[in-house]
Parts: sequence; C-alpha cells; structure tokens
Amino acid sequence: MTGPQMSGQFERQSPGSHWASLGENTFVAGIWLLYWVHRLSGRWVFRFFMTPVMLLHWLSRPALRRDSLQYLQRLQAQYAVFPTEPNWRHGLRHVGLFADTMLDKLLAMAGRYPMEQVQVQGADALRQAAAAGQGGILVTAHIGCLELCRALVEDESVFRLNVLVHTAHAQAFNQVLKRLQPNSRVNLIEVTEMDAAMAMVLSEKVAAGEFIAIAGDRIPVLQSKTVQVDFLGHPAHFPVGPYVLASLLKCPLYMLSCLHQGSGYLVRFERLAEQVTLPRGQREPAMQAYAQQFVAALSAQLRQSPYDWFNFFPFWDQTPS
Repeated sequence: MTGPQMSGQFERQSPGSHWASLGENTFVAGIWLLYWVHRLSGRWVFRFFMTPVMLLHWLSRPALRRDSLQYLQRLQAQYAVFPTEPNWRHGLRHVGLFADTMLDKLLAMAGRYPMEQVQVQGADALRQAAAAGQGGILVTAHIGCLELCRALVEDESVFRLNVLVHTAHAQAFNQVLKRLQPNSRVNLIEVTEMDAAMAMVLSEKVAAGEFIAIAGDRIPVLQSKTVQVDFLGHPAHFPVGPYVLASLLKCPLYMLSCLHQGSGYLVRFERLAEQVTLPRGQREPAMQAYAQQFVAALSAQLRQSPYDWFNFFPFWDQTPS
C-alpha cells in the first residue's frame, strides 16, 4: 500500500516509543535520481548506484543493524529458516532486499513493473464478492511490495480498494507516489483516529462492494486498543482496529500479502474469517484470538520469504502511545 509501507524507518526509537515518532529518512531527490537511472539503464545499473547508499545506511546506523538482526534471529529460533545462525551478512541482505523493493514500489506506482512476473492467488473470491456487492476488510503487513496490489487493482473494473494510511511521517515519499500515479483509482484515506463519521464512510463503501485495506502490524498512532500476542516466540503488541472494524461492518476479513517469489512476486488473498464477532463480555479474548490468527498467517508468510519483513525499528519494544 502506501504510507508506512513506503518509508524506510531507519532511525532508533527509545525503548517503548512509538513507530510513528520515527523521522522520515528518505532522500526524495535521490529516489528520483535512482528511478531515472533504472529507466535509462536498467536494474543492474540501479543496483550499482544503490549499493553505496545502502552500505552507508548499514554502516552508519547501528540501530538498523540491531533491529534487523533481532528479527532474523527470532525468526531463525522459531522456524530455522537459515542454514546458519543469522549474522551481519544476513542483515545486509535484509536491507539490500528492502532497497531493491523500493525500486519495485516506484515501478509499480508508475505502471512500469512487468506484471507478467506477478502471480495472484485467492483473488477470484474477492472478485465474486465485489460483483455481488459484498465488500470486506483486507488486513496487511509491512512485507514485500504491496504497491503491486494497487497496480493490479488499477486493471480491475469491479474491484475497488480503499487504503487507510498514516502518512504524517512519510509525506515527502508519498508526494513522489502521487506524481508517479496522479490519476490512481485506489482511494487513499488518511486516518489517525477512527471516529463515528469515518466508520459511517467505510460502512457505505463496504456496502457498495468495496474493500478496505488496513495495516495489522503497526500499533495505532493515537491512544487506542491493542492486544499482546506471541510473535516469533516473544510477546508483541498488535492493533485490534482491523477486527473491530470488520465486526462493526459485519463483513469478511482477508489477509493480503505480496512477497518475493523467484524473479517476481506472489500476491495472495487469504480469508481469515467470514464474519468477525466480538461477543459482549468476551471482546478482549476474541480480539486477541483474531490478532493471533493474523500473526500466525504472517509468520507463515515470513517462513517462505524471511527477508521480506520491513519494520526496521524495535518491533517487540513498542508500547501503545
């Protein structure tokens, strides 16, 4: 999508601080330069110029190295996805894939990514639901290149997508995206707080057969409810917004992912619940169960593509603000 997914969060937070307090660390002029390098010379020349930029980030930001390695080590401890214990080489590859993915995000938004390299699974169910006037909630994560999902939607006549974003920390980068795709049919909705008016707007969209995409791996910007669940063997805070919203709108809940596969990507839609119910008196454990289901699906994705996790901050140290 856009917003948090797009920006490289490379600056250290103090323990317990919030991801949204991270300053944007993306040099827009450099992004444009590298984008045009690719257009004129191709990916290998892009990588040649991008490598020193990536190495500069890697060498000058010990927090980036620590946070990347923490994730890789916890993934390894849980699933043994690497033949050896993760070290600095794995971390460098992790950041390198992020840099390469940044280019794919730009190409996807500009309509220049070769879509024949993108495979799609599970979209037929959503197309049928949309044609029947039944929308839903798509819970996503900061993995892979979700902008390709937006590119796919642009070619769909029946599938309409609304993306809830928090772009206060990534305004410059999102201006780049708007220049690349000024007439996008994907509707971006800036949300820092879910109030009754916003809920009504979203309800009307779902009733019209549209879909709402919301990140499920970033805790809310303002004071809001979270639950603590197990993620890679350690407790972590996750938002309950996607499940509360699906419950209010009485619609299906899906997970949307887009991970590297071979020389391209695999876009996958997975139904998590036909209808989300939060019984009175049991709301807390119910929300926790839905969040744990999402985390289980997310973990399964990361087992397949371990370097596709792009939350470069102390993820397990987050506390609700």
